[in-house]
Amino acid sequence: MATRFRAMQLERARTPLRPVTRELRPVRAGEVRISVLACAVCRTDLHVLDGELPDPVLPVIPGHEIVGRIEELGHAVEGFRPGQRVGVPWLGWTCGICEYCTTGRENLCPNARFTGYQIDGGFASAVYADARYVFALPSRFADAEAAPLLCAGLIGWRALKAAGRGQRLGLYGFGAAAHIAVQVARFHNQEVFAFVRPGDERAHDFALRMGAVWAGPSDAPAPVPLDAAIIFAPAGELVPLALKAVKPGGVVVCGGIHMSDIPSFPYGILWQERVLRSIANLTRADAVEFLALADQIPVHTETVPYLLEDANQALANLREGRLSGAAVLIP
Repeated sequence: MATRFRAMQLERARTPLRPVTRELRPVRAGEVRISVLACAVCRTDLHVLDGELPDPVLPVIPGHEIVGRIEELGHAVEGFRPGQRVGVPWLGWTCGICEYCTTGRENLCPNARFTGYQIDGGFASAVYADARYVFALPSRFADAEAAPLLCAGLIGWRALKAAGRGQRLGLYGFGAAAHIAVQVARFHNQEVFAFVRPGDERAHDFALRMGAVWAGPSDAPAPVPLDAAIIFAPAGELVPLALKAVKPGGVVVCGGIHMSDIPSFPYGILWQERVLRSIANLTRADAVEFLALADQIPVHTETVPYLLEDANQALANLREGRLSGAAVLIP
């Protein structure tokens, strides 16, 4: 029986991940120990590595789009069994007693802790997780295919709900989250207009292939007035552009956990009851809803596999825009 596991560990911001071997510890009450089968790489991982998020717990094992099989259940864990395939997302622990937790908004819990940031994550061959934030996965999806659903899919779903069901939807930044969101939007009979980094032909073609009715540079005007827009790219300068693109009463949703500063803009592009809002984390209800919907559509995820030990290369390729879809580490 194994007593150790492999991981890629962040020890200091703005340094490469380091391969380490750790001892397995006893499973605590309310936890499960999971053997990791796949873990997708997310732009939020870059924000953690770059020190752009406050209060990390270092050293830490990044990774929060985890697919694995339960190896051991802690005391008082119900509803799961050893050998069951499950997913672990970004939100990893909440207090359960604050005003947000008691009103179905645990994504805003002030004491929340997050997987791969303040709790060791899935860039590893094993992970421990609070059973409250572990989810059964549809059998339809292979391990690598399922991994991006745990963040790119979930955040995209929460952003789509915030944007509403308007006919014409703009997506700014076309990566892992957008390539899932466009499929959900099309399932709901929405037209998707993709705004990509100027000159990025790979993203342009990818957006059209995934179902966008139009794709163009992010600094171009929208070809038609939009009912809503979602900004997945962490670029604050896109906010005024998106506000200009939506019609009166339209909604602009910022879907990232980190964004560069938003430049000043004239009140006129916010006026006429346009709405600008952000998305923070996810709730358990989001996960249950989205995983069922992804199974129904069914969502197709584009993935690029990497060995666990190649995590630094996967992160570099994500940073440099070399990926269509999501990088996935396979331990």
